[in-house]
Amino acid sequence: MTLHVQHHISDELLLDYASGTLAEGWSIAVATHLALCPSCRDRLSFMEHAGGELLETVDVDEPVSEAASWTSMMGKIAAEKDRPAVETPARVAASGEALIPEPLRSYLGSDVDGLKWRALGRGAYHIPIKTGDAESQVRLLKIPAGKPVPEHSHGGRELTLVLKGAFTDGSTVFRRGDLEEADETLTHQPVATPDEDCICLAVTDAPLKFKSLIVRLVQPVLGI
Repeated sequence: MTLHVQHHISDELLLDYASGTLAEGWSIAVATHLALCPSCRDRLSFMEHAGGELLETVDVDEPVSEAASWTSMMGKIAAEKDRPAVETPARVAASGEALIPEPLRSYLGSDVDGLKWRALGRGAYHIPIKTGDAESQVRLLKIPAGKPVPEHSHGGRELTLVLKGAFTDGSTVFRRGDLEEADETLTHQPVATPDEDCICLAVTDAPLKFKSLIVRLVQPVLGI
């Protein structure tokens, strides 16, 4: 059985990952998505190759501005996007195969069956993930089938990667391997699809801004 990842890493985020400038929390989400998405692995390979070519053309005696380097790199990526893409489907976790791919599984110390969840309330659970990164907060979330996440906006960036099940955000469906990027401009209320619980990796760099007063009151205790 195969799945087709529909929602991918942005060029800017993938470039930061390729250049090694992305903080650990964000890198975990990107690397885990890459483990599930052959298409983005191909994009990463192209970026690394294009970056190497760009460095070879630089005259060491003539400094190149950051803006010029960025423009050149994005031009190469735009040209690559115009080429016909070959869709390579990612494989769905089968019986005996790990549901949580590396590198995330090493951070958790177990695949999904061995995890120790902490209650968030209303049937939802989470597992905070420790990193050496003071910039971001990383956690695994389990949302009950058919249940919504409390409506919220963001104080910064949020990445949500689906590992099991699916959720809807408005009219858009995110399934295993899909990555949603959100920022301060988005207010939303994702809802787990009714067929099974949804397990996601979530990375943020600021507390969420919940509309519900009750949720805001318990937010410091929950650490979200």
